[in-house]
Amino acid sequence: MKAMVLEQVGQPLKLRELPIPTPEPHQVLVRVRACGVCRTDLHIYDGELPHPKLPLILGHEIVGEVVQVGAAVSTLQVGQYVGIPWLGFTCGECLYCRAGRENLCDRAQFTGYTLDGGYAEYTVADARYVLPLPPQYSEVEAAPLLCAGLIGYRAYRLTREAMDGNRLGIYGFGAAAHILVQVAVREGKRVFAFTRPGDYETQDFARQLGAWWAGGSDQIPPEPLHAAIIFAPVGELVPAALRAVAKGGVVVCGGIHMSDIPAFPYRLLWEERVIRSVANLTRRDGEEFFQRARQFRIQTHVQPFPLEQANEALAALRAGKIQGAAVLIP
Repeated sequence: MKAMVLEQVGQPLKLRELPIPTPEPHQVLVRVRACGVCRTDLHIYDGELPHPKLPLILGHEIVGEVVQVGAAVSTLQVGQYVGIPWLGFTCGECLYCRAGRENLCDRAQFTGYTLDGGYAEYTVADARYVLPLPPQYSEVEAAPLLCAGLIGYRAYRLTREAMDGNRLGIYGFGAAAHILVQVAVREGKRVFAFTRPGDYETQDFARQLGAWWAGGSDQIPPEPLHAAIIFAPVGELVPAALRAVAKGGVVVCGGIHMSDIPAFPYRLLWEERVIRSVANLTRRDGEEFFQRARQFRIQTHVQPFPLEQANEALAALRAGKIQGAAVLIP
């Protein structure tokens, strides 16, 4: 099979011909039909996330077809349309797993980071963490839902549970935000979208998807926010979001990596404002999100690239030239 392989951090991916993997008893073999390109892939590529498995096949927004099931698998069948997300294994035994917080598992492994991912024609995955997908989405449309959608939804779910009111700010209007805004608007939230200053094209895009207001991240919104989610990996946005949220508001950092948060005066945090992070995802997040994706059609904006152009896709994402999400097609 063809695969784009990260052999050394910071070096371009190499096109390699590899054997098709054989599934273990608890795994399934999936023919990859599409794989989204996520900002987390860039963090791994750049070495900002330490100790990746090397050599490594990146990619954790995998859509494909089950072509072989392991002897112990009873939940999936050959021919099934499935997705493979970031969380690829948990132990089921540690304190966090027993408490229903498997996203914090002490022995968790992650697709496209400590496990080989989907920048390839085939991949294997633990059947417990393979998600059946709604058939109304094509492979390319579904790919961003597997991380941008799932992590965005987890950030939104935790935000929604903590917020009083309906004014939600989203900082960084990329792949996750363009999916999340549709879910939030459908649930009655007024979304305030923050982009790079001067990025009027993306601000227009946000309004087209239902944002009530859109502006630069250097602006104060016209009304105080009840909550904010930060998807951009920029630590300076944390005090900016605190300035924008009302008393008792919550600021959720939705990325796996962020630059250092600068010092800020205590008055920005006072009045019971809260800062929290989101780590990984759980199967519950996947079940809830795809239940919503079946109830109404989430519009994903994608820019497809051939598998062999994975380096070009990563470069375009880094440069902010992708509106929506980049998707590799084997």
